[in-house]
Amino acid sequence: MPIADLIKLAAGTLTVDIRKSFLTALGITVGIFMVTLITSLGSGLQNYMLNSFSQFGTRIIAITPGRTQTGGVGGLIANTRPLTLDDAQSLKTLSGIRQVVPVIQGSGAIEYQYRVRHVDILGVSYSMPDAWNFTIQKGHFLPDSRGRTPLPYAVLGAKVASELFGNQPILGQFIRVGGERYRVLGVLESKGQMLGFDLDDIVYIDTQRALTLFNRDGVMEIDVTFSANSKTDQLMQSIKEHLSLRHNAEDFTLTSQDQMLSTLNKILDVLKIALIGLAAISLLVGSIGILTIMSTLVDERRSEIGLLRALGASKKTVASLFLTEAIMFSIIGGIGGILTAYAAIYGFRQLLPGLPLEPNILFLVISLLIAAATGLLSGLIPALKAAKIEPIEALQSE
Repeated sequence: MPIADLIKLAAGTLTVDIRKSFLTALGITVGIFMVTLITSLGSGLQNYMLNSFSQFGTRIIAITPGRTQTGGVGGLIANTRPLTLDDAQSLKTLSGIRQVVPVIQGSGAIEYQYRVRHVDILGVSYSMPDAWNFTIQKGHFLPDSRGRTPLPYAVLGAKVASELFGNQPILGQFIRVGGERYRVLGVLESKGQMLGFDLDDIVYIDTQRALTLFNRDGVMEIDVTFSANSKTDQLMQSIKEHLSLRHNAEDFTLTSQDQMLSTLNKILDVLKIALIGLAAISLLVGSIGILTIMSTLVDERRSEIGLLRALGASKKTVASLFLTEAIMFSIIGGIGGILTAYAAIYGFRQLLPGLPLEPNILFLVISLLIAAATGLLSGLIPALKAAKIEPIEALQSE
């Protein structure tokens, strides 16, 4: 029987009982819905992570106190030799390094007139905007103290500036940072959030003043950027040897941005595999539903099968008819799952604009192929069962 006639006959069978056809395809709809939604979330998260980290540039090495084998970043507490401003200054002598940013983070009250906000306070160097790809919206950034005691200057994130000052003039105004008086030099352009951390809700001051403000002996991190013609591995080895000589031990950890992105990708891949596994269970349940209902249909349509065989239809034709019906059930369910997933994605975007959901066309095509394959496998047993029915027995039983 020609394929067009098979499809026409199968489609006619599907429209006889719309309710049963809907229930048959529903399991596949749920499975494909889960697959589409999960792969969209996985792709969205991956792109979100990549965009979040790449906004700081692509050639950054982070140096943190303590070795990862003995506590990583937490080694700052137990380490006998913390990373210092002198360590950061000495790194500037290494070949290939462009900027060095010693970083210390804390939190405190920011006051302007009668307004008070509790925000993160970041101690950084004058080269931070160039190193992290930040743009100054108003004024300018912290000056280079050139080894002298830095003056009490502050630069505000876009959100802090807006909520403290509103439409009032900002540059040159005095605020209190952790109880100390600072003059505002500039406002940074909005950067949004990264991993739940609001980059616009931060006040930036000089690292040396931050060490005094938070009563710390060392910085929490030193970020190093390097030129495009420098190789990451070679530069990391150079930094490791340099700091090891200064500390008489390798009591620090180096992490390149490539390593951070690689680790994030591995975590996301494991997460996606786990979630796709859950979606696969939904597809399995849907395939069992098709198998069960198709087997029931074979018993209900024995007379139809007998009539087809009596009119000259071969066993292959009968099997092909039931396989076509099973595949059509699955494809209809797959299309329904994709449409439902798109509707859900649209709804999530309206309710949760920050949720990263990015449908991938490749995954959608694969989802439909999976649906068709599921229908083929699910309908195989019922099709073979139908093909084995002898026409005389079928007509006599009727």
